[in-house]
Amino acid sequence: MVFSSIAFIYFFLPAVLLIYYIVPLKLKNLILLVSGLFFYAWGEPVYVLIMILSTLVDYTAGRVIDRFDSKNSVRRIALASSVFINLGMLGVFKYSGFAAGIFGLEISALPLPIGISFYTFQSMSYTIDLYMRKIKVQKSFINFAAYVSLFPQIVAGPIVRYEDVQNEINSRKINIYLLGEGAGIFIKGLAKKVILANNIGLLWSEIKAMDYGNISAATAWLGILAFTFQIYYDFSGYSDMAVGLGKMLGFNFPENFNYPYISKSISEFWRRWHITLGSWFRSYVYIPLGGNRKGKFKTLRNLFIVWALTGLWHGASWNFVVWGLYFGLIIIAEKLWLGKWLEKLPTVFSTAYSFILVVIGWVLFDTDTIQDAFCYYKAMFFSSNFVDSLAVYEFKSYFIVFVLCIFGAGKWFLRLLEKCNRNITGTRIIENAAPVVQAGLLLICTAFLVDAGYNPFMYFRF
Repeated sequence: MVFSSIAFIYFFLPAVLLIYYIVPLKLKNLILLVSGLFFYAWGEPVYVLIMILSTLVDYTAGRVIDRFDSKNSVRRIALASSVFINLGMLGVFKYSGFAAGIFGLEISALPLPIGISFYTFQSMSYTIDLYMRKIKVQKSFINFAAYVSLFPQIVAGPIVRYEDVQNEINSRKINIYLLGEGAGIFIKGLAKKVILANNIGLLWSEIKAMDYGNISAATAWLGILAFTFQIYYDFSGYSDMAVGLGKMLGFNFPENFNYPYISKSISEFWRRWHITLGSWFRSYVYIPLGGNRKGKFKTLRNLFIVWALTGLWHGASWNFVVWGLYFGLIIIAEKLWLGKWLEKLPTVFSTAYSFILVVIGWVLFDTDTIQDAFCYYKAMFFSSNFVDSLAVYEFKSYFIVFVLCIFGAGKWFLRLLEKCNRNITGTRIIENAAPVVQAGLLLICTAFLVDAGYNPFMYFRF
C-alpha cells in the first residue's frame, strides 16, 4: 500500500501539501478529493469505485433527508437506503465467505477493499446524524466527497464522524504553528510504526510460524507480548500520523489512543483503545438499543450485542467473534461486581490484571482458527517445557526493543519531560530540542525504510 512506501512519504505527501498550501481556499477541498482518490486508487485501482459509490449514496441520502425535512416517511427511507447499501457492500465484500461457511456452502471470499470498514462507518455517521438533526446538510458534493476520502485516515482510521469536522470542511485555518505541530505528531507516529512496531513484529512473525506444540511457555509468552506491542505501536502510530497530517491540512481529528496498556480495568482499556470505534458503537448501536436506561438485563444484553458486533467488525471469522465476546463478558462482569473489587486493589495489581487479560485476548485476535488459539494457550499455560534456549536467545536479541516498547506504552516519558521542565532553568532548552529530536527520528525512520521491504499497517486489512 502506498502509505507504507518511501514514495508516498517522500514524494507524494510533500507534493500534495505544496499544492494544497498554494491553491486558494475555495480549491483546497478539491485538492483533498483528488489526492484522496489518487491515494486510495494507488492501492485499490478498481475498488476505489466502491468508495465513490458509498459517497454518492450517502450524499444523495443526505440531500433527500434535508429536502423532505417535514416528511418522516421519506427521511426514514433515505436513511434506510444509506444504511442498507453501506452495510450491504460491507457484508458482500467482508462477510459473504464467512456467512456461506456457516451454512455449509463453498463460496470464495471476495478480495477485501482496503479500509472499507472505516469509510463505510464514517460515511454512514453523516446520514444518521443528519436524520437525527445533529448536523447540517452538506450541499457541496466536492466538500462531502473530500470528507469521505480524506487520505490521512481513509484506510485505517481514526473514524472521523462528520460532526467532528463539519465546520472545518467548509472553512479552516492553516498556519505555520499547526504545520509544525502536525509534523511533530506525524513523525512520532512514523517512528512508532517503523522503529518499534516493525522490529518487535519480527519476533511475533517468527514465533507465530512455529509449531505451537513444540515451543516453550517462555517462547509463547515472548511471542504474544511482541504482538501486544506490535499492534499497539502499529495502529496508534498510524493514528498519530493521520492526526498529524490532519493538523497540517487544518483539521483536528479525534484522539484514537490514550495509553491503553496502563488501564486498571478492561472497561477502561476500551475507553483508551481505538476510541473512535468505541464511540461509534456507543452512539449508533448501544444508545439506540437503550443503553443502560432500561434495566440491568437489557443493559447486559446491549453490551453483549455491541461486543459481538465489535469482534465481527474486525474480521469475518469465529476468532474475532469470540474475541469480541471475551471482552464483552469481562466488561459485563466488571459492571456487575468485579469493577468495585478492582477499585480497591493497588494500581499495580489492577493494571497487571488488565494487561494480562488483554494479552490473552490478542491470541484469539491474531491466530487463524479457534483451534490454533487454544493450541497457543496450551503452550502458554500448560507446556511441559517452561524455558528453552530459543526463548533465552530471543529475549536477549529483543531486550532493548522490549524496553523501548514498555517505556513508550506508559507515561514515563511525559513524566520525565515534566521533571526536566521543573529542574532545568529556562525550559526553552527542551522546546528547542524538539525539532532536533524529530529530525533525528525522521532520519532513523528513513534508514529503516530504505532497508525494509513492503510492510503495510496491520489495520489496512480491516
